Formats: sequence, C-alpha cells, structure tokens
Amino acid sequence: MKIAVMGGDGFIGWPTSLHLSDTGHDVHILDNLSRRWIDTELGVQSLTPMDSIQERTRIWHAETGRRIHFNLIDLAKDYELLKKWLAENRPDAIIHFAEQRAAPYSMKSDRHKNYTVNNNVNATHNLLNALVELQLDAHLIHLGTMGVYGYSTVGAAIPEGYLPVGIQTANGETVSQEILYPSNPGSIYHMTKCLDQLLFHFYAKNDGLRITDLHQGIVWGTHTEQTCRHPQLINRFDYDGDYGTVLNRFLIQAAIGYPLTVHGTGGQTRAFIHIQDSVRCIELALNNPPARGARVEIFNQMTETHRVRDLAEMIAKLSGAEIAWLPNPRKEAPENELIVKNEKFRSLGLDPITLQAGLLSEIVDVAKKFAYRVDRSRVPAVSAWTKDIAATINRDPEGKRLKSVS
Repeated sequence: MKIAVMGGDGFIGWPTSLHLSDTGHDVHILDNLSRRWIDTELGVQSLTPMDSIQERTRIWHAETGRRIHFNLIDLAKDYELLKKWLAENRPDAIIHFAEQRAAPYSMKSDRHKNYTVNNNVNATHNLLNALVELQLDAHLIHLGTMGVYGYSTVGAAIPEGYLPVGIQTANGETVSQEILYPSNPGSIYHMTKCLDQLLFHFYAKNDGLRITDLHQGIVWGTHTEQTCRHPQLINRFDYDGDYGTVLNRFLIQAAIGYPLTVHGTGGQTRAFIHIQDSVRCIELALNNPPARGARVEIFNQMTETHRVRDLAEMIAKLSGAEIAWLPNPRKEAPENELIVKNEKFRSLGLDPITLQAGLLSEIVDVAKKFAYRVDRSRVPAVSAWTKDIAATINRDPEGKRLKSVS
C-alpha cells in the first residue's frame, strides 16, 4: 500500500514508518518538524542523538534499498498544500500522529494551551475535510490515548470505545444503545483527543470515512527491530519533565543517579505498551480496516497496567536508586484503579511484550551510553495544572540548590 504517515518524524511516527517500509509498503512522511522546534524552545534534546529527517531516510535507503519520502507540510496550517498532496498521491491509508503529544506541555501556559488546541484539532479536521473534498477512500488510523476515558475509580473494565447503556423512554420502557464511552480528559492535550473522537464519529456517520482510533497507553522502550539496524536510525528518547514518559524517565533517572521522581502518592494506575508492540498494533489495524459506512473502529492499544509507585519500587530494587516523593503538578485523583479490555488486538494475533528485566536493563544501558547529553535541570516535572498547584512544585528533587542563610 501507499501509506502517508502524518507526524512520521516523531517518537512513534519514526519507528512506525520504518516498520511499514520494511514490510514492503510505500511510505510517505508528512511532518512540520514541530517536535524538533519544541526541543529548541524547551532548551532540551533527545537523550539519543538524532539526525535530520533527510539523513535518517537516506541511511534507511542505504541500508535496505527502500525509500521513505519526506514532505514538509503543516497539517494544521497548510490545508491547501495538504489537499494538493493528497490529490496527487491518493494514498491507500493514512496514519495520523501529527499532534502535540505531551499533557504537561499542553498545560505550561495559556500560550501552550492555545497551541495544542489549534495544532491538534485543526490538523485532524483539515485531514478529514480534505478526504471528503477529494472523495479519497483511504483508511485513516489515528493514534489516540487511553486518557480520553479518564482515570476513574469505579472498578469496572473500560470497554474498547463503546459503552452499552439502557435509556428509559417516556413510556417507562428501557431501550439499549451503544454510546462512545464518556470522555473525562485530564489535560488540554487529552481534551483535544476527545474532540478528535467526536470529529471521527461525525465524519464516519456523515461521509462514510473509514476510521480506526487507537486509544494507546504510555509507551516505554527505545528500540524496534528496524531502529537497531544502524546507529543513525535510532529513535528519539525523551527524559524531560514535559515529554519523558514515566517508566522511561525512571530508567534514565536510575542510570544517572537521579532520584526516581514519584508525584503524589504514586497511586496513579496507568496503561503501558512497549514501542515494538505499538508499531505492531498499527500494522494490525492497517490490515483490518472497517468497512465503508461502518462506525469508527476503536482499539485499546495497551498490554498491561501498573501503579506508578510499584514501577518506582521495582526500578529502585533493580538499580539501587532512591525514590523522591514529590508534590503532584497534575490535578488528578491521588489513587485510581484501571481495568482495561484489549481483546481486539489479542484476537488479531498480538503476543504482548511485557515488562521484563532484560528490556528494562537495555534502556538503562542506552541511558548510560548517552548520559553526557542529559541536562539534569530539565529532569523535574514542573508544568503545573493550575496556578495554585504551581506554588507547591518541587523544582529541585536532588536538593542541590544553595539555601539562603537567614
């Protein structure tokens, strides 16, 4: 298939592009390279040294003989350019990663909130709008988040997208319906993914677009089979308080002798998936598209759940690292349960990679190799959800700042 990977220069987009190219697909990346500009804005860099997208694709061609094409297009701003590219290339499938992906970044300030809404919602709508205008019957696969469900404590298993409900009619009868599981976003970033859901629901119903929405858990790991083939194909790896995911951050902190930063009680239960499984799930979704006119297909793209404090304690035992218990910059329940259904991917043949000491050690080894690139001042999570919470943030978990003498 000819596949357009929107946001193919990113943390999941790049290994997905390599994986699909390796399986024989004709891959075209469309990206505005905004994630690289955000690194510049934040004054932080990927732990792993990344070449330009042009150099990355050149190395891939040299190693495999396969070409990945790159197009500099901003989906949120360049609607006519996007539409022109789609009209000329008419891909069979589109994988949509082209959104600002970090909840903490989306909550840094009013400017970051506006940017996240404008970028994410406009990118999604521009893409849907162009597909309808061009009458392009491409299967659209979107990388969403488990965060659209929120993190409730009701104890019931979260279904894959749709919730059966009984509604009482005016004459007292109860009728059954399936509705989108009620959204409960915990940040502006998660809120944009909830808006994506509604856009998908409308365009599938109104225009018959074929859409798969993947509600993904927190991604951990560094390598996929393809990124291991050459040092310059390595994936980006974020450790900072805005973009670093919790398990990867713990492993980097352990590698550099930094306290494992647990915010609040650590009782937040989250869903996780290894990066190799993430790209495999996208391929499975690609090969199992919904029929035209069907409702949006929704998968819960996760393989296991863990409490944050349990992860910290596990890493501390493996590495001897200390745990720092810090105020929570997020506005969330201190403890939650999370039971998630994920039978769809398992029924399609996914054999999940679960947390293993070997894979965790692999990440620590990568962190140690590139530890010289770490700016320790960027490790703390300091983006607060409200102004009141901001006043409580611990910006110095290591306790290294000079104290004033009274």
